Amino acid sequence: MEKTSKIWMDGEFVDWNDAKVHVLAHGLNYGTGVFEGIRVYETSKGPAVFRLKEHVKRLVDGCKVMCFDIPYTEEQIREAIKETIRVNKKVDYIKPCVFLCGEAVGLNPINVPVKFTITSVYLGSYLGKDAAEKGASLMTSSWFRPWNLAAPAGAKVNGIYVTSCLAKRDAVMNGFDEAVMLNAQGNVAECSGENIFIYKRGKLYTSTTADSILEGITRNSIIELARDLGYDVIESELSRIDMYTADEVFMTGTAAEVNIVTSIDRRLVGDGKPGKVGTELASKFADIVRGKDPKYEKWLDRV
Repeated sequence: MEKTSKIWMDGEFVDWNDAKVHVLAHGLNYGTGVFEGIRVYETSKGPAVFRLKEHVKRLVDGCKVMCFDIPYTEEQIREAIKETIRVNKKVDYIKPCVFLCGEAVGLNPINVPVKFTITSVYLGSYLGKDAAEKGASLMTSSWFRPWNLAAPAGAKVNGIYVTSCLAKRDAVMNGFDEAVMLNAQGNVAECSGENIFIYKRGKLYTSTTADSILEGITRNSIIELARDLGYDVIESELSRIDMYTADEVFMTGTAAEVNIVTSIDRRLVGDGKPGKVGTELASKFADIVRGKDPKYEKWLDRV
């Protein structure tokens, strides 16, 4: 990750090193925050934000779940994100975050002030060049994805991602690129920061929103794209056996984009090489986000 120069904080730009909060900030101590990850791509017409409206809507919905009051409309938030891109150089990833910043000890979040920040960075390839080109290796984590009765799994709430961090740490320390988490029922939920798809018997499958996943914006884009290309896409419960015996597996996410999986728990997926379907979708997606397919221009917000 490469830093940029300015961070948007509550309507004003501050220098990167001056973007600070108190050590007793409620969000730091208890995870009371909501965030988004949003990709920015270079196109022939300049920078474009991928599905900005959907990302901002999900951020605002997450604030509703957490009962955060923010003094900005969705349109104002979108414009602030664009302005953050304009004032910085070499930006490919935007992270808005709304969190409780008041200096409070205790779990009661009522009347604790809210802070809104927008940070931009250059992220590059999230899983690294090798995983992107040759395919990623997954490990089934011993940590379960928080289920819907324990946490708002469908919102990007900061505190929920502690589990993802633990799963990711274990995977990397054991020589894998990424972790895949099951839910409380033992079904495949998602990876630490990506949704998962399998291709089997001529159809694409992905976990349902009832399986404690985040309804990913890239996930929904790939579902629509795959159906446009003539693939049957089914949202259903998936087991570990479904993953092990799939012809192809790939992950989708804002940071990871479309990343093919070539092994799971040291078992090869198919022949252990990137498959035709995942490769086709990844290539088509790369063209879309860079403005090379006018059919999907609706997904791009020009800066």
